[in-house]
Amino acid sequence: MQRASLSIPTNIAEGFNRFHNKEYKKFLYIALGSYAELETQIEIATELNYINEENNNKTILEKIDHESRMITNLIKKLN
Repeated sequence: MQRASLSIPTNIAEGFNRFHNKEYKKFLYIALGSYAELETQIEIATELNYINEENNNKTILEKIDHESRMITNLIKKLN
């Protein structure tokens, strides 16, 4: 979970410093993949009782969904 969550801003930053929108979009897609990884890991951890509903994982999943939609909208604007 730490690796996936760190990968998101790292890929966004790396892509932002590229010279072409095509490269930037590539890194944004990688960040979206990391969002999906993180969401899956939270759901699995909940199923295995490593984390519980009291830890507000629903709120975390809502934030992940919101942020991934923001990245998707950015990709659309770059097209």
